[in-house]
Amino acid sequence: MIRNDIDITPELIAEHGLKPDEYQRILDLIGREPTFTELGIFSAMWNEHCSYKSSKKWLRTLPTKGPRVIQGPGENAGVVDIDDGDVIVFKMESHNHPSFISPYEGAATGVGGILRDVFTMGARPVAAMNALRFGAPENERTRHIVSGVVEGIGGYGNCFGVPTIGGEVNFDARYNANCLVNAFAAGLAKADGIFLSEAKGVGLPIVYLGSKTGRDGIHGATMASAEFDDDSEEKRPTVQIGDPFSEKLLLEACLELMASGAVIAIQDMGAAGLTCSAVEMGAKGNLGVRLDLDKVPCREDGMSAYEMMLSESQERMLMVLKPEMEAEASAIFRKWDLGFAVVGETTDDLRFRVFRHNDLMADLPIKELGDEAPEYDRPWVPSKPQTELKASDVPAPASLGDTLVAMLGLPDMCSRRWVWEQYDNLVQGNTLAGPGGDAAVIRVNDKGKGLAFSLDVTPRYCEADPVEGGKQAVAECWRNITAVGAEPLAATDNLNFGNPEKPEIMGQFVGCIQGIGEACLALDMPIVSGNVSLYNETNGQAILPTPAIGGVGLLPDVFTRAGKAIQTEGETLILIGARKGHLGQSIYVRDIVKKPAGTPPPVDLQVERRNGDFVRSLIRGGRVSAVHDISDGGLLVAVAEMTISGDIGATITPDPGLPLHAWAFGEDQACYVLSVPTGQVDSLISDADKANVPAKVIGKTGGRDLTVEGEAPISLERLSNAHEGWLPQFMAAPETH
Repeated sequence: MIRNDIDITPELIAEHGLKPDEYQRILDLIGREPTFTELGIFSAMWNEHCSYKSSKKWLRTLPTKGPRVIQGPGENAGVVDIDDGDVIVFKMESHNHPSFISPYEGAATGVGGILRDVFTMGARPVAAMNALRFGAPENERTRHIVSGVVEGIGGYGNCFGVPTIGGEVNFDARYNANCLVNAFAAGLAKADGIFLSEAKGVGLPIVYLGSKTGRDGIHGATMASAEFDDDSEEKRPTVQIGDPFSEKLLLEACLELMASGAVIAIQDMGAAGLTCSAVEMGAKGNLGVRLDLDKVPCREDGMSAYEMMLSESQERMLMVLKPEMEAEASAIFRKWDLGFAVVGETTDDLRFRVFRHNDLMADLPIKELGDEAPEYDRPWVPSKPQTELKASDVPAPASLGDTLVAMLGLPDMCSRRWVWEQYDNLVQGNTLAGPGGDAAVIRVNDKGKGLAFSLDVTPRYCEADPVEGGKQAVAECWRNITAVGAEPLAATDNLNFGNPEKPEIMGQFVGCIQGIGEACLALDMPIVSGNVSLYNETNGQAILPTPAIGGVGLLPDVFTRAGKAIQTEGETLILIGARKGHLGQSIYVRDIVKKPAGTPPPVDLQVERRNGDFVRSLIRGGRVSAVHDISDGGLLVAVAEMTISGDIGATITPDPGLPLHAWAFGEDQACYVLSVPTGQVDSLISDADKANVPAKVIGKTGGRDLTVEGEAPISLERLSNAHEGWLPQFMAAPETH
């Protein structure tokens, strides 16, 4: 008989994040009052973080298939074909709430979790990135959170031995009480060596692998599915504690075990720990699961069934093994000094049964735990349309040069060197282009094949117009991968929003999904994995809508690629794409004029595709020496970044058909700046005309200044000092609390 170990009260139900109608759904499903352990299991399986109950309807609308997609959403990570029998396995996950509560451990375990998602599939991690959003610099907690998060990411990734090769860092007051830490990882595998989480076969051993279970992380997934209030510090015990050295051992042991042929199914113990991993493995295989918690390795005495089922202790895996290879598997894990314990078996009754001290603590229908989770069609309203902002309505700067210098030193525009120099981006020896460029590039093998990676989203665009903002996030990621010469293959997403129970927030989500879907279809960049992070609110204040897009591209020849740094004096600068000087929602309007307004720049996906394909063909033809896309800050910022990176100046000519400030700082899409050897210019312009791609000469490289004709020259030293100075100075300032 099942052990009913505690009274279930309305207060206890609410503490578990379950609404009264959801609890009634549980009663109807099992026909009785749940035990305390069962209540915890339902809480874990039915929270937003694990069940996607507010987002499933809309996620189904995203394109997830393509000729290169081997595994789309639904597994630990997506799998994409990169030719020659090789595949790239990748995903992005959020660890937002834990990183606000405990920045170091929250960020570190976010890295650990996403690395496990990748090697659980049978892939060796080869690259990591992160998209970080912090509060306003003047907020008293921002510096502390930045320091802890960056240290945590570097501490875990560096010790594990994966290069952190790119990402984003932005600041905004809307993230004051809800920072965002989105971790991306990618790994390489062979197409015939992918492992899935679907259990197969009855009476097979379920094996617990890795570190021991403790009380850290209990209710971590539930906490990640709730708004914050003033008691966030009290939630500190729900943050997991990571050990990168144990994870490195776990990686090697798992890959060795997989190579032995012993593994039938494998699942990382991530959100909701043992509960989610066991239920998912059984339910996907239409099997039941029986667990004996007395056999689970624990590092703390007296742990209850409830605590063990909900613990999110790190560096743990669950596997279904071939019984005849159990001894061999155990020997492999003993060799790596890791835990190995048979903790249960698969059954044919579709029940999820949990025992502790010979007492039956949970007896639930395993399929319904996942399949019968609530699914909501949340009410939503479209975002209020913005009025288009004309350049004539935006004041021009007193000095173009001074304004450019100021923009390069803004928190959102300055160099992130202080951040990425704390990450090892060269470990494994395959990084060819690390942080600081349009996209990072790694070598895949000694035959010259490579991969490009980028993370992108512009939250201010997404708030002003979610559909266009969603399109732009995908388009910019596609454009950055294209700018190094790679063919964009597929993407993962991390959809960060506020409370979906508010129609205006749900409207942001729906609009961004629509835009992302349109762009993915038009650009042949399907979404193969991802994560949704909702309830990023504190005391009713939501974050900016932040649907981060992580993309992967293929380079047939890593030695024929482009970077953004100007390489040679005396070359010609060519602008690809039409410029209309769009200032709505631009950095210039937001941070210089300080009156953010207008619509974001429109994204014409056909033009984006046409211009990008042409630029990629030029790079692969060896016809350009540097390429940089135009994004935040506009054309003049893009050229300035090219000159700073190459330490070579340039002289450029404004477009007489546009107001000077609109020409300089407008954020029109589908545009690139190319540095081209002079002998290639005429043929390039001719070929662009044939391809119906706008292309025009805008200047020359050379000297030690950036000069806009008709304006005073700006020295590279001044530009570089502004660009490199802000972040180190901000982080070196004393704490204010």
